[in-house]
Formats: sequence, structure tokens, C-alpha cells
Amino acid sequence: MSKIAVVTDSTAYIPADLVQKHNITVAPQVLIWDDKTYRDGVDIQSEEFFNRLKNSKTMATTSQVSVTDMQAIFQGLVEKGYDVFGIFISSKLSGTIQSATQARELMGAAGEKVTIFDSASTAMAMGFQVLAVARAAESGASLKDCLALAEKARENTGVFFAVDTLEFLHRGGRIGGAQRFLGTLLNMKPILALQDGKVEGLERIRTKTKAHERVLELVLEHTKGKSPVRLATLHANAAEDARALLAKAEKELNPVESIFAEVSPVVANHAGPGTVGLAFMAGM
Repeated sequence: MSKIAVVTDSTAYIPADLVQKHNITVAPQVLIWDDKTYRDGVDIQSEEFFNRLKNSKTMATTSQVSVTDMQAIFQGLVEKGYDVFGIFISSKLSGTIQSATQARELMGAAGEKVTIFDSASTAMAMGFQVLAVARAAESGASLKDCLALAEKARENTGVFFAVDTLEFLHRGGRIGGAQRFLGTLLNMKPILALQDGKVEGLERIRTKTKAHERVLELVLEHTKGKSPVRLATLHANAAEDARALLAKAEKELNPVESIFAEVSPVVANHAGPGTVGLAFMAGM
């Protein structure tokens, strides 16, 4: 039986100890700031990103993993005798899937050993899909089994989050169905979700506290009657709020896995500081 190597991109921002434990390969996305290029989570970490954001007169832009870098990752793993299973950020949010597909095509016959999967998500909603497949691969699951598991995980994961402002999503072109909230928000906090691979606006809540309570209510609604439940935060420079929200969620849901995670600089560049949310996987 062939060995399976799981590859994802840095927007999953799976905590480093889990990446190492489950032998996951992470392809860093790209942040471009003042004509300098940074590898997401490698050359720049979240804390550094937000410190710089406070004082910078310019804004960063982002770019997906290059075809060359993706091919090098795939090629290296195949040469070590692995079949590769790549789970990447939603194709409706990024061109990463396109880079991965082109990289596989450039590998010729060796590309047949690479499977590419669209998570239709990002952050730990994607991370839970990655972890599910990586754990299965460790236990000897076949490539076919891993694909079936990834499809099931995609159907059973979700993420809800509250942002301080839609400015960053709008400027980065990732606003999707939340566009209808622009210009009508005043001081209200938008509640957003990833639906069908896109950012969609759900509701507008008057205060941050109420917005975070509503995020939890939505997670409770979507996990009702399903077990086990796995939970993770996502936050952009809002650790205290995220810890408080996760603690409340843990009391309500008694998860089998609870992960405190932030968002990578590339995701933070689009979501903006103050973003707090919960990702979940339920029923598996």
C-alpha cells in the first residue's frame, strides 16, 4: 500500500504542533507589502503583521502559492514514494487550486500520483478537513478512502465569524454576498459565513458582544443533533475575545477536540483586525 502525504495551504493556519504531529505539508501563500514578498506564516507571522498594519501607510496585497513552488512540493513528496492528497482554500476565494492543478499537469506521468481537493472553505473549517484526512492516512486509509472522507468532512464543516468592518474584504475583492451590507452598516457588526465556497453576509448585529453571541448560536444550530463535535476559533488580533467565545462554546457543545487558532496574515489582510469566529466539524 502506498503512503499518502497530505498537503494544504497556509490559510488553514493549523497550529504548528498538529502540523508536525500529523506530518502535514503546508504550502505558504504570499503577502506582498511595499514591493517585498513574504511567505505567509513563514517570513511573517500574525503578530508582526498587525503591528505593522497599525503604523503602515500602505496596504499589503496577496497572491496564491506559485505554480513553481507547488510543483516543487508535489515533486519532492512523489519522489519520496508518496501519493499526494492536496486540500486547498476555496477556488472561489483564491487561485490556489488553479496553481495546484497546473503544477500537477507539469509533472507528466508523476502527476497521476497527486489528488487535488477543493475544501470550499478556509481557516480551521478547512483545517478540520485536512486533519481528518491526515489522521486517516496515518491509519492506513487508501487514496479512495481519503477522498470519500474529505467529501464527507467538507459537508460537515462550517465557519461563522463577526468582523469589525467590511472594508478589508471589500478592498480585497473577497466580499461575495456580504456586498449588500456595504454602506448601510453604521456601527453594526456583520455576521458572515462561508457558504458554497464564498463569503456570504447573514446578519447585522448592533454590538460586538451580541455579534459573538450570535456566532455561537449559529454554530449550535448547525451542530444540533450531531456528534462528535470539533471546534476551533479564528481570530485576527482578538485573542481575548476568541478565548472567551471558545470557552462558552465548549460548555455548550462538549467537543471532542477544541483548537485555539488565529488566522494567517494572508487571511487577516482580507478579514481585518478584530475578526472573531468559530469553525466546526460535526458528526464525524
